[in-house]
Amino acid sequence: MNKKLRFGLIGYGKVAALHARALAAAPHCELVSVSGHNKEKRDAFASQWKLASRDGVQEMVQKDGVEAVLITTPHPRHYFDAMDAFSAGCHVLVEKPLSLSVSEAEEMMRQAQATGRFLSVISQRRWYPACIRIREAIDQGLLGSPLLGQLTILGWRDEEYYRSDPWRGSWEHEGGGVIVNQAPHQFDLLCWYMGEVAEVYGAWANVNHPYIEVDDSAVATVRFKSGGLASVFISNSQKPGIYAKVHIHGSSGASAGVQTDGGAMFIAGRSGVLEPPYNDLWTVPGQEALREQWHKEDKAFFAGIDATWHFFSLQEEDFARAILEGRTPAVSGRDGLQVARIIEGIYRSNKEDKPVRY
Repeated sequence: MNKKLRFGLIGYGKVAALHARALAAAPHCELVSVSGHNKEKRDAFASQWKLASRDGVQEMVQKDGVEAVLITTPHPRHYFDAMDAFSAGCHVLVEKPLSLSVSEAEEMMRQAQATGRFLSVISQRRWYPACIRIREAIDQGLLGSPLLGQLTILGWRDEEYYRSDPWRGSWEHEGGGVIVNQAPHQFDLLCWYMGEVAEVYGAWANVNHPYIEVDDSAVATVRFKSGGLASVFISNSQKPGIYAKVHIHGSSGASAGVQTDGGAMFIAGRSGVLEPPYNDLWTVPGQEALREQWHKEDKAFFAGIDATWHFFSLQEEDFARAILEGRTPAVSGRDGLQVARIIEGIYRSNKEDKPVRY
């Protein structure tokens, strides 16, 4: 299969540059144009990456033959940009989170189905070897049923980070804090392992970031439709950042976990991946000794790649091949919906002081 899927970027910020590199490395992807409201910034990005600079998605389709878009705009824009792209006849891949509300996510899914297009959301940590091992262990029945989950993020974002872009730290322009910006990666892994979200009971706080409007910390209990439960503890208030982890405990008594991030999670355009992800917990009978071996293998593997964009490229290649082959991408709109349920559930539960059921 020699055909390449023609991509357009909607957005030209820091993470867009990483996606430009990732798409260039994906065999069945071709990035041809970029759109966005600030012509000066858009033109500069287009010049840097040798792309056409367009006013909107319709123009990208008409003049550049764009077939799919990758949306990298601030979170509150994801829904509107996706709906415009579907109207133009494009497949849609959205930076995390898919949307800030369940109703928006469901409408995006309906529009994808109505137009016969694919919808997916960036969840590149699924391609980490340590994360894949947990999914494979679940599929092979090595944990029994995954019925208890733990998600912990102890990170840090400083004032310079929030001042680095005008949209950061406000309800109107970012849509939230750690809940919508850093945690969706781990929310996605939790749901990949545990299944569909049924209920969320949570609360959020701003512990030590008085210069932003939004949350820097949150706790929650999540109930899944499988009957499983998970505890969520997330924060950007620990200097200089400690770790992010997802642990799964099965009905067999066996457990598996991954430290997805060591120290502060990487910031697109400002920092790299500080520590290779690894399986920090593994009690599958007969496999306990493999954890040390896997850790060495993962360190060697990560030393040979640029982890800030390599896994984007793997997901984007899967997305392109899924469209070209007529199959569902590895990450679907329904996966993004589960994360939207957790995001919305924490904020609504905090406001209403009761569990939110789906």
